[in-house]
Amino acid sequence: MGTAGTDLPAAGWLVENGPRELELLFRAIVYHPSAPILVADDDGNSRDASVGVGKLLGLPREKIIGRPVNEFAQPASRPQISQLWQALQAQGEQEGSLLLLGADAVPRDVEYVAKSSVLPVRHVIVMRDKAAPEAAIPAWIQDYALYLLDPDGHIAAWYSGAERIYRVGSAEAVGKHLSFLYPAEETLAARLREEFKRAAVEGHLGTEGWQIRKDGSRFWANAITMALKDENGVLQGFARAVRDFSDRHDRDEKLRRTRGRVRPVPAQSTIAGVVSGEFDRVPEANDAFLELVGYTREDLLTGRFNWPDLTPPEYAPLDELAHEEGLRFGACIPFEKELIRKDGSRVPVLVATAVLKLSPFRWITFVQDLRERDRVERIEEETIDPSQDFAEIVGTSAALKLVQRLVEVVAPTDATVLILGETGTGKELVARAIHRMSPRRNLPFITLNCAAIPTGLLESELFGYERGAFTGALQQKIGRFEMAHKGTLFLDEVGDIPIDLQPKLLRALQEKAFERLGGTKTIPIDVRLVAATNRNLTQMMGDKLFRSDLYYRLKVFPITTPPLRDRPEDIPVLARHFTKKYADKMGRGIDKIPADTMRALASWNWPGNVRELENFIERSVILSSGTSLRAPLGEIRPDATPAAGGATLEQVEREHIIRALRESGGVVTTAATRLGLHRTTLNAMMRKLDISRKDL
Repeated sequence: MGTAGTDLPAAGWLVENGPRELELLFRAIVYHPSAPILVADDDGNSRDASVGVGKLLGLPREKIIGRPVNEFAQPASRPQISQLWQALQAQGEQEGSLLLLGADAVPRDVEYVAKSSVLPVRHVIVMRDKAAPEAAIPAWIQDYALYLLDPDGHIAAWYSGAERIYRVGSAEAVGKHLSFLYPAEETLAARLREEFKRAAVEGHLGTEGWQIRKDGSRFWANAITMALKDENGVLQGFARAVRDFSDRHDRDEKLRRTRGRVRPVPAQSTIAGVVSGEFDRVPEANDAFLELVGYTREDLLTGRFNWPDLTPPEYAPLDELAHEEGLRFGACIPFEKELIRKDGSRVPVLVATAVLKLSPFRWITFVQDLRERDRVERIEEETIDPSQDFAEIVGTSAALKLVQRLVEVVAPTDATVLILGETGTGKELVARAIHRMSPRRNLPFITLNCAAIPTGLLESELFGYERGAFTGALQQKIGRFEMAHKGTLFLDEVGDIPIDLQPKLLRALQEKAFERLGGTKTIPIDVRLVAATNRNLTQMMGDKLFRSDLYYRLKVFPITTPPLRDRPEDIPVLARHFTKKYADKMGRGIDKIPADTMRALASWNWPGNVRELENFIERSVILSSGTSLRAPLGEIRPDATPAAGGATLEQVEREHIIRALRESGGVVTTAATRLGLHRTTLNAMMRKLDISRKDL
């Protein structure tokens, strides 16, 4: 098969050495994924393979590379592979099914997608075992835009994968400056110069962002740029690899949020192991690491130590994210995982990997043993009083366990607690848990939603009133403070208390006494106060809407309830809990949640948090007539929009922009990108539609 690349005659060193260097960059990218990826030449010989191919065939990569692909097929399927090469030469792309044989001689029915000439005489075959749980071959591993640039950023070689991804032919691309791929970007030239400068200094640079194809469609591009220098260290150009990460970008962001919640590591924990390798080979490991995983140095020297085999399958996405961060930034953010020891047991570790060299790919990993930390946590969990019941708080995530530990710490005291968090995150459940686990558990738990009471009536609801205090006060009324005497008072939405009422609340908290409305007698109280709000009290203080002295009086012991999007691992647990709850309540015999439904639930960001999920599950149970949950998944698709009903176009636009701003954390630039607008255009629309911070 020929290449679609075209070389500039003047680019001497780049023409001779560039394709080889670009292939080394390509190998650094393609070897790591857990998905099976084969790189083959025109004759059908394997030239490289991902870790996933080794796992599929039960062979180490070095026993796959160099062998004809048809050696791994059943004899009856070998003519089909010959036909595959012929069709690939003619058409450039192929897909279908094959029967492969692994080291155990068991046939494996795989589907494949093949792309030709990502490099000269290099073709990619991506496979999926049909028995595996993955539904399809991810797009980000199917094709690769590989091309060479001269030192000034002009395209020197443009191969078939680049043609397919950008939909730009080599004749159109070669000789042009890279900026022609970004026709609509302002300040592009300066940004590209900075990227090339950094790549030249640092050796390589990774970036991600939206790019435009020739037909106008957008894709989220992951781009790795590697500086190419001759033996004298003189810059000769750049090798660049671009992949379409559109279907991976959201997954990576969720993994980063999940991975970011690393639990504290005890000071006595030390670096247990240091490992360095080239691709998936590990020539060097210190004794501490070998002891940690139960291998001997003889195992290492004789090849019985296989680095990919140490990672359990469920940690493959985290490993892949770490590899991509190494390609982009030179090192990954430390993250927690488990390693499989030689005896099959697992050990929890904290891992950080740095890229030593991109071409050929070399890395070093530092491993911290977390067994002592986990042992201490287990001891703490064993000492928990069984009466400390969190039955209403459902979930097993680290973020939720942190909230529970804080509740356990503060509940036995009389300290004021301020519960912060978005609406629907279970702030009242946390307040009830604090009361239930406190010495006041058998005394009243009184609640008041400050946002649900009209402003003029809130004072009388809190403090009560005497007969004749105002027109219509025909008899004395006991307020919530008195009702909660000796018990717990929970003030929900405390940020909605009017500014003129806040001094009286502060005085009651400080002096533990108050007067009823219209009364003169000071009434002493013994109340444990728990307050909650979904508002930003710090910002409200700056806006003179909330008194700072009251804020600091309430914020004795703050607890923040995490939004559901920050603990996605709890979504399946919650979904099963609510399904059982409402199925029992309605007499439905639902005993199963389909896999596609659970995937949809787990992928939605739930802006209304647990309350929204609970209401959605209740509605789903109502709609379900059989034993399987039938959920209206159209409501939680990424492109789902609420019915406008009788709303005007302006109202619909306003709600859409507010929703984008909320999902972007209030960052206008991010929201503008989501909406496909320029930042200044979005600012103008916000002014026109009277959208401000208070709407978020």
